[in-house]
Amino acid sequence: MRAYQTLPEGYRQILQIDLQKDKKTALQVNVGGSIAMIAVFLIGHFIVPFQRVLDAGLSDYFLRLGVVLLGYVAYIVLHELTHAVVMKAVGGGKVRFGFTGLYAFAGSETDYFDKISYRCIALAPLVVWGVIFGVLAFLVPEDWFWVVWFLQAGNIGGAAGDVYVTARLWKLPETLLVRDTGVDMTVYDR
Repeated sequence: MRAYQTLPEGYRQILQIDLQKDKKTALQVNVGGSIAMIAVFLIGHFIVPFQRVLDAGLSDYFLRLGVVLLGYVAYIVLHELTHAVVMKAVGGGKVRFGFTGLYAFAGSETDYFDKISYRCIALAPLVVWGVIFGVLAFLVPEDWFWVVWFLQAGNIGGAAGDVYVTARLWKLPETLLVRDTGVDMTVYDR
């Protein structure tokens, strides 16, 4: 796994992915993420029926809703920090963070990541937080299950863009390099 600070000689651009500009693809990715979230909610319903949320007293309901909302904001930050930690771990330089109004992001203007590194960078939050939320969901008391499960659904649905980019790169050559500025990905190969 490796990151390059300059594009090696002989590489040329072969693909550009920009979900900010490509509205049709962005819509498809977001619909896919929403479907994934619904699937997670359905799975959760078979673990702890959702009716238990509705049976909670009003003060308990608002307490849990507040925890979900604050937890999700914290999760978004942690999701992007997870990308950044992996970028640094594979040799990346300065990571830039931002929010476009549609997406939060972590990216690098100066790094070109090999295919394996980029897969790890893209999928790390989904895997790491998927495991953490999955374990937490079974450790918390049952009446708090849905708090954690909503965060899990957000994790899985929110990673739709990361999964999409990984899938787009899947059949491309192993020699490719990816420059991810956070809002767009440019793919290069020889």
